[in-house]
Amino acid sequence: MILKAAKIAAFFVYLQDMAISFFQKISRAVVGRSRVDDDTLDAIEDALVESDMGVDTTLKVIDALEERVERDKYMSRDELLDILREEIAGLIPDTVSSIEDKGRKPYIILVVGVNGVGKTTTIGKLANWYRKQGKKVVLGAADTFRAAAVDQIVIWSERAGVDIVKQNMGSDPAAVAYDTVKSAVAKGADVVLIDTAGRLHNRVDLMNELTKIRNSVRKVVPDAPDEVMLVLDGSTGQNAFSQAREFSRATDISSLVVTKLDGTAKGGVVVGVSDQYGIPVRFIGTGEGMDDIKPFDKAGFVESLFSPDNIK
Repeated sequence: MILKAAKIAAFFVYLQDMAISFFQKISRAVVGRSRVDDDTLDAIEDALVESDMGVDTTLKVIDALEERVERDKYMSRDELLDILREEIAGLIPDTVSSIEDKGRKPYIILVVGVNGVGKTTTIGKLANWYRKQGKKVVLGAADTFRAAAVDQIVIWSERAGVDIVKQNMGSDPAAVAYDTVKSAVAKGADVVLIDTAGRLHNRVDLMNELTKIRNSVRKVVPDAPDEVMLVLDGSTGQNAFSQAREFSRATDISSLVVTKLDGTAKGGVVVGVSDQYGIPVRFIGTGEGMDDIKPFDKAGFVESLFSPDNIK
């Protein structure tokens, strides 16, 4: 009984630690220290890794800090935090293009990601966001291997008030993508969002399927899609890194949407994945509601990491 109670207590301590913000982890690492020494750097390194920034990205930050410490010899807590802000911001690629930059109608986005990360929900939120920007949106239900996926995206299309193209379960995803783009062109749509199967059985199958979809879309609009958007669940830690790796190997990922950034100290995964794979973050999801998605603001995001309230 005592052992069981101890395990339960340890579990609650673990949950509390998971909820500690990035800012709190860093503050713990530097509080009470009058100078930046090896122990301080080790504590900061642990805080960054615990925040899901990833080992490789963490080491980049620590190397930069060591260089500054060697040069400046002494830093105050505020100076240290300012340097951390600068280094972390420098690791996140800037978003380089958008619908307005491309200037083509329709702007075609192929949305990829494994089952369970909120991919279809994200598509619904994006459809709603673009519609509110005055864009005419068409969805393509090309995840035809799961009846639930088609049903779900139909519901989201109704909530967002946008058109959708779908076929029966088991239909060829490439054919659905082709019909979607053809319909969007005929309707003069501004944005096309195509859902794809969230399977990751092996890289060859994934690559072949995405290549077929890409080729079918190009029969209607040459050089499409304009964007291949990968949806990652920010709460899954290292799983997000492995998913980014596999999808990057299978196709050219041009942007990220990171979901479930709800203030639970998991913001480091945004920095780590975008740094390691050189992919800009386009949107972040912050909840389950229709409007709980927003364009990624790098400066605001980095500042939020160092805020006691973290991401809201």
